[in-house]
Amino acid sequence: MPHLILLGDSIFDNGVYVDGGPDVCSQLRDLLPATWRASLLAVDGAVCRDVVSQLAHLPADASQLVLSVGGNDALMRRDVLAASVQSSVEAILLMADAMDAFEHDYRQMMEALLATGLPLTVCTIYNANFDAPDYQRCVRLAVAVFNDVILRVAAEHRLPVIDLRAICNLPGDYANPIEPSVAGGEKISRAILDKLALH
Repeated sequence: MPHLILLGDSIFDNGVYVDGGPDVCSQLRDLLPATWRASLLAVDGAVCRDVVSQLAHLPADASQLVLSVGGNDALMRRDVLAASVQSSVEAILLMADAMDAFEHDYRQMMEALLATGLPLTVCTIYNANFDAPDYQRCVRLAVAVFNDVILRVAAEHRLPVIDLRAICNLPGDYANPIEPSVAGGEKISRAILDKLALH
């Protein structure tokens, strides 16, 4: 029986945010073919460096990995958006420093994932849903910088990608500014099925 494993952060481990509704893994289990299983190793609040410890709990029968991580890495650098700078060049260099640090961590994590030898699908970071329009625009730009790392690394290793920016694109897809709602979780689950061609 194929066994799909969800790794990463609260994009998958969103149970505490859906007010008693089903989390992403539960929704995925309901949608998967009867011959498939799904398990959740993702942990709310995880960053790239935490994914390696999640792999320590990988079941022996794991057959497919899906990863969604990076949003918390980006949140940890939200100070960049509030930094006082003298020029746009300084602002860009601050963002470049954040991108370089994320790329280092993402590549180290990717080495561990690829070492499992299991098929891997990766997700981008979505744009979130902040009320303040100008702040939301800044977040969207910052997320694009981090997603550039994810997309480049995925392309280098020819990994399939689920672009969550295109999936969770409505306010109702979010339980709060940064977590998926039940509606968003269902869309994410269906996107996983579509990417893996499991219907």
